[in-house]
Amino acid sequence: MATLLEKIKRHDAKVAVIGIGYVGLPLCTEMAMAGFHTTGYDKHEAKVKSVLAQKSYIGDISDDVLAPLVQSGKLTASTDPKVLGEADVVIICVPTPLNKTKEPDNGFIMMAAEDLKAHLHKDMLIILESTTFPGFTREILLPKLSESGLKVGEDYFLCFSPERVDPGNEKWHTKNTPKVVGGTTPRCLEAIQTMYGEVLEHLVPVGSTDAAEMVKLLENTFRAVNIGLVNEVAIMCHKLGLNTWEIIDAAATKPFGFMRFYPGPGLGGHCIPVDPLYLSWKLKTLKYEARFIELADDINTHMPHLVVEKTQDALNDQRKAMNGAKVLILGIAYKKDIDDVRESPALDIIELLQGKGAEVSYHDPYAASVRIGEHTLKSVPLDGIDKYDCVVVVTDHSNIDYKVVAAKAKLVLDTRNALKHVRADARAKILSL
Repeated sequence: MATLLEKIKRHDAKVAVIGIGYVGLPLCTEMAMAGFHTTGYDKHEAKVKSVLAQKSYIGDISDDVLAPLVQSGKLTASTDPKVLGEADVVIICVPTPLNKTKEPDNGFIMMAAEDLKAHLHKDMLIILESTTFPGFTREILLPKLSESGLKVGEDYFLCFSPERVDPGNEKWHTKNTPKVVGGTTPRCLEAIQTMYGEVLEHLVPVGSTDAAEMVKLLENTFRAVNIGLVNEVAIMCHKLGLNTWEIIDAAATKPFGFMRFYPGPGLGGHCIPVDPLYLSWKLKTLKYEARFIELADDINTHMPHLVVEKTQDALNDQRKAMNGAKVLILGIAYKKDIDDVRESPALDIIELLQGKGAEVSYHDPYAASVRIGEHTLKSVPLDGIDKYDCVVVVTDHSNIDYKVVAAKAKLVLDTRNALKHVRADARAKILSL
């Protein structure tokens, strides 16, 4: 172990990151900027070629950041698993989706583990960052890697550190976001603290990999449950004839005991819609029902249906049928000011509207095209907004001119309160979620 720690402190340790997506590529750049020779390993040849061509495909990493790291030789990429055997530190950052029955799919982690097991060697530090259920690192990943014959805590070191990437966040990024770290053994924890301590600003050690896994799930369960609460409050306010946004903003003036959350058209992205269900699934194996999680998931999953119902009601009030109506979706990314459409509620809303016979288009300055079922839709310009029977604001990008929307649209369903500052001068009839 001493040799590994010395190499890390001298920045001579070689780092390999498995999976160079929204989590992996920013981590690669931080490692390389700290002086570590870093290789991004990914089976997607297009990503590898893009890195080698010094072209970033991640919004938070500019070409100006990527290019000098590649040119200097500190950062490279490969599709060859042999690079894992050359590494002293291997960090796993692969996707962990849910399957169709909303159960954890850890297939990508296990594929990475198979590649890694074949190249595992003494004095190697392995860090899993992919979100999974409490106990996964200890119960499943550890036995798989131990098939190599090497002993954890002596021959190699296994840890878990949950990713906390927030795409589009200009203040908090990989380097300055506090990093939770947990080790399989005390020596494993020492190894990860030494490694990440050379790269990241603030570490938060916990007592085990199980604890580190639980931290991640608590963070996103907290958000999912509170979003579910305010989504239900929005439904209640609608039935009571109250303005949801006014109620929340007024409640938020209380200087203690209240945290502001806003309703929306549904959850999106790679974390909040998925992670709580990992925890719920794990508890089911222990004969316990995570009722808050299940209820929040039910409410949040229904929100796209509520948006479509409200769109249909709004059109009916204008004596317009949904079947044949021209509807424009404004924003399809899962959150504002990014290009990521994974799990975006906009995709469900589009499909539901199309299922009711609406002619659906979308405008999004960050997403030029999107696949819906078997068809590809392309973003349309805003200059023809007056031809649509209804505009539905799903994602409130900052670079959309909402004055134009309010002035030229006929009817707007605003699920994000994006038009709050232009309502007074609006030509359009504007309805809220």
